[in-house]
Amino acid sequence: MFEVLAFVYENYYADEGCPEPAHLQRKLSAVGFESDEIEDALAWLQGLNSAARSARPRVPETLEAAANVAAEPWLRQPLATSVRIYPSYEQNHLGTQCLGFIRFLEWAGVLPAHLREVVLDRAMAAPGAPVALDDLKVIILMVFWSFGLEPDALVLDELCDDANERVAH
Repeated sequence: MFEVLAFVYENYYADEGCPEPAHLQRKLSAVGFESDEIEDALAWLQGLNSAARSARPRVPETLEAAANVAAEPWLRQPLATSVRIYPSYEQNHLGTQCLGFIRFLEWAGVLPAHLREVVLDRAMAAPGAPVALDDLKVIILMVFWSFGLEPDALVLDELCDDANERVAH
């Protein structure tokens, strides 16, 4: 599934968006992807589109303001001072590498809380446990793309870089 998602990102990130699912399915099939991989990727993308539409980037600044904001059923917007606690099922599904990478991006200030929650939602929808770090990087790229955001060059380099090819000095 992640090969399909990477292909979609590489070929459509510069455009306004993906083609309609039926057209995209035909194109992916013509490229040579297996039908079950395509179906899994299209279902995942549909979930991403739904999450991107329902997640609002506006974060309340106080607890009183948070009480007055009607939150989506699956996502309550965190305060800027909130701390994310990962339940054991998320820890098991994501693994320490992915959780550490998410924390790194948060600490660097490039993954705000509302995007983090969408990344976590989509990572939890990914098959396999623990999720591979390279797969999480594809998820993060897809989430940025779905919100119409482009990470800065250093973050993009970190997301697209193959750590196995790095040479230590």
